[in-house]
Amino acid sequence: MQPVTNDVIPMPEPTDKKSAEVVPISGPGHRSTQRASGAGDSRPVPMEDTPAIAKASEPSTEVFAVFGVEPEIQAYAMAKYSRSALSMKESLREISTQKAEKFLNTFYFQYGHRSIADLAHIALAVERLSILAAIEVADEQRWDGQERSTRYQDFKKSGYYTPDFGADDEARTLYRETLDFLFAEYEALSAHMTQYLIDITPKPSDMKQEAYERTLKARAFDITRYLLPLATNTSLGEIVNARTLETQVAHLLSHTHKEVRTLGESLKKAATGAAYNVNADSLRDLVEQIRAVNRELGARAEQELLREVRVAPTLVKYADPNEYEMATRRELRQAARELMKSESVAPSKAIVDLLDEEPLEVEIATTLLYEHCHHSYRQVRQALQVSGERYRREIIDLGLRHRGKHDEMLRGFRAGQQFRFDILMDTGGFRDMHRHRRCIQVMQGFTTQHGYEMLLDMEDAGVRGQFDAAMRRVQSAVERLAGRGTPEAEENSQYAIPLAFRKRALFKMDFAEVVYISELRTTPAGHVSYRNVAYAMYEAVARKYPALAKYFRVHDVTAPVDLLQR
Repeated sequence: MQPVTNDVIPMPEPTDKKSAEVVPISGPGHRSTQRASGAGDSRPVPMEDTPAIAKASEPSTEVFAVFGVEPEIQAYAMAKYSRSALSMKESLREISTQKAEKFLNTFYFQYGHRSIADLAHIALAVERLSILAAIEVADEQRWDGQERSTRYQDFKKSGYYTPDFGADDEARTLYRETLDFLFAEYEALSAHMTQYLIDITPKPSDMKQEAYERTLKARAFDITRYLLPLATNTSLGEIVNARTLETQVAHLLSHTHKEVRTLGESLKKAATGAAYNVNADSLRDLVEQIRAVNRELGARAEQELLREVRVAPTLVKYADPNEYEMATRRELRQAARELMKSESVAPSKAIVDLLDEEPLEVEIATTLLYEHCHHSYRQVRQALQVSGERYRREIIDLGLRHRGKHDEMLRGFRAGQQFRFDILMDTGGFRDMHRHRRCIQVMQGFTTQHGYEMLLDMEDAGVRGQFDAAMRRVQSAVERLAGRGTPEAEENSQYAIPLAFRKRALFKMDFAEVVYISELRTTPAGHVSYRNVAYAMYEAVARKYPALAKYFRVHDVTAPVDLLQR
């Protein structure tokens, strides 16, 4: 090592004086106009090549979009910015699939540079999965996607998922009878509610008949979606980076429900296998035309244009069930069962409970157990306080005991947010709230213990008795299915639970996200269920922090709603 000095070291004279005679552009906001024209070519751009005005006004920064590159190769090219002086275009020209795989195997898996996978974005379509499974797929904070809407689509023809009941034919028969009944009720009530809304809503003279009927049908579906069971088939599309996909696949493979575990395998195969090429048919026709003119050129065109593309053959191949997640879930479930065994699920007085500030250890321990029972956050916290500090720390230890070298902490450890809401709402409305990803959400399981929601529109339309009878019948069937005593009996029974039944979820966020959700979800075009929840969130914050209430631009949910406003 040479000693550090403050001496000024003179730069050597350039060997090519002519090429070095570049007049720098002076003044703030300008960079040198020197730019390498290619790998190993550091010759400056001569000033006489461009007019003087252009040199002073054109930016030296180059920005361009990249198209037609496989996700892993694109990730490799971007990762090379930190490891090579090559430009993006030069990197892409010299990269091959084999080089990318070798690079990713070394830096991603061997050295643990996980951020590389953030640069590979993958589009996936998942079709004909249950709503229950779709909720689990979307339960990822870094997830971007869209699912079939129960507002804009009629689900009566979508069908439903039937779990594996093994040799239990009685359970399978009860399950199918229950779901067939629900879909028949959904179809009948959708038609009834559509006609009811038409009868009470005059059509504006400037509104087309088609738009009028379509809008009221959407309102009717908003009401009757409460009858749809969690087994209802849906479809979704997602665009995620490879690291998120790897985490998602590992989570799904570790799930309690067989359908979700199978879905994890399917996502892994889709990412590592041949992708669907939307241009395949037209390219195949082009290749045949080229082959007709020149057989050799046609073979080359086939190799270039019709080759199989695998979007993430390397980055997702090692995604396996997460032992940390599975072992911790077993132990925390047992702990929650023992702690709360003498406590019945207390009826909730409010749909939204803004929780008090508390020590971090209390929040973490309570959250870890909250996920594995159906009690309110306050009930769990009270039970933990009675058990004492030592037991609380044992719970935190359970949450980390099985954590491996590369495992992220469980979601229960994402603690410390100022605003924490324990929310009890219908599952259909929760699906809409579930889309808010700039907050931490901790879901409890699906259950019928909290009862169900029914919109007043059904009572006004004269079908309350029919709806109540349907919910009672289904609840009885769910309880019978859960008590069969066969493997995954409780998990299988959940598919028959309609979206009307309530579930708990803990939402943690900062002030800006509270304002965002309250403003967005109280708009008149929204569903009444989440409008009420969002407004209750605003009211809870306004009571606790009255000086901040004026910064919320919420809509009054008690004001009459124009059914034709979308």
